[in-house]
Amino acid sequence: MELGQYIFFGLQVAFQPMNLFYCFIGVFIGTLIGVLPGLGPTGTMSLLLPITFHISPVGAIIMLAGIYYGAQYGGSITAILANIPGEASSVMTCLDGYQMARQGRAGMALGVSTIGSFIAGSLSIVGLMFLAYPLAKAALKFGPPEYFSLMCMGLVILTFLTQGSMLKSLIMALLGLLIGLIGLDSFTAKPRFTMGFNELMDGVGIVPLVMGLFGISEVLLNLEGKIERDIYKTELTGLFASLKGWIEAKWAIIRGTIIGFFAGILPGGGAVLSSFVSYALEKRFSRHPEKFGTGVIEGVAAPESANNAAAQSCLIPLLSLGIPPNVVMAVLYGGLLIHGIQPGPFLVKDHPDVFWGLVMSMYLGNVMLLVLNLPLIGIWIKILKVPYSILFPLILFFCLIGVYTVNNSVFDIYLMVMFGFVGYLMRKFDFEPAPLAMAYVLSPILESSFRQSLSLSGGSFAVFFSRPISVVCMALVVALLIFQIVSSSFTRRRLRNAQGA
Repeated sequence: MELGQYIFFGLQVAFQPMNLFYCFIGVFIGTLIGVLPGLGPTGTMSLLLPITFHISPVGAIIMLAGIYYGAQYGGSITAILANIPGEASSVMTCLDGYQMARQGRAGMALGVSTIGSFIAGSLSIVGLMFLAYPLAKAALKFGPPEYFSLMCMGLVILTFLTQGSMLKSLIMALLGLLIGLIGLDSFTAKPRFTMGFNELMDGVGIVPLVMGLFGISEVLLNLEGKIERDIYKTELTGLFASLKGWIEAKWAIIRGTIIGFFAGILPGGGAVLSSFVSYALEKRFSRHPEKFGTGVIEGVAAPESANNAAAQSCLIPLLSLGIPPNVVMAVLYGGLLIHGIQPGPFLVKDHPDVFWGLVMSMYLGNVMLLVLNLPLIGIWIKILKVPYSILFPLILFFCLIGVYTVNNSVFDIYLMVMFGFVGYLMRKFDFEPAPLAMAYVLSPILESSFRQSLSLSGGSFAVFFSRPISVVCMALVVALLIFQIVSSSFTRRRLRNAQGA
């Protein structure tokens, strides 16, 4: 089949009434979650995983993906009107977006944000269509050593790019790998680390783990402090920016789209990193960098274009290589596995309805978001005023019901609550849950690739350093670790010198 035939086939799948409905539900919930600070797309997708058991695999993936890229749209609304990033990727939008609102230009900021996001998302989907298949063909040449090295590189890059201590991130990744080993050994069928619980014979379920780490812990953390929501009241006029505004914003949108697209493909990159990089680069390119932070339109257009482009392009390594580049994609990876679909090189061939249906649904989802966001801003602002004393108990109740319905198991509820408290303590002590979740998802593939590689080489570790792709990945892993050790030692020495002075 030619590309045009695949596109037509994908449109047929995406335009099926139920798939259109799931796409709408996904982007609607995503926008709502983006507006409401706290839960985020990872927690929301985790909460909705049990519901996807009862719908078709294509509909489930379309809905879950819609939540993620929909949240990028919604996060800009609170950033601009309330100076609260509804999403972590909207932090940079607060700097100029809120100042524009205070100057009476909230409509222009929201218009540029929404339309810039639509342009970036649409262009990124085109890139997804053209890159995913060649990458999948290249991945067919990968053997167990290449897969092991590539996943090691992904985990190290993720820990390298996370905020805070890389050592803490590595500890979390190792803990995630350990949790992924719980259950029956895939080679010998002997139980490992089950501690006598028959319920752990099949391993720790992804639903209680991610719902606990990202849902329960987020609620507990937000209950500690009061979030101020000072919504700036302004007339939402001029939603469509003036010609001068678009001239000022056009290159910011283009640069943000390019940065976001490539940052989304990188392991550990994604929407957050791309928005920070695009804002910094836009400030560097600007003729008036001193005005950034005072309400310039480029300061809204660049990060919003970048985070939406990244939200689409991060599907490329997941669908073509079977490697989730960030924790949100790890949850989507789990959703695919739940339905018996293995992401990777054979996905396009074995499940063309899933791949092309998802790609075409993202076009439709971006159109839906464009239509939804402009007229419904007033409603989103009213939802912002819902007291957390009402919102959070409902989230907890939904968590309990959702995790129980997966296996009708009370044990899963205990697991979820335990991971919720673990996630809460982790965040209190600045340990990020993302590396743990990523390592847990990759653990079975990482282990099987490692053991298969050693079986092929007769137990020799040289197999990881004798193949070109594997050598490059392992060299990058070693280089990043050495760089971190050296930079940490320099930092400690500088601190000692400063204290001595």
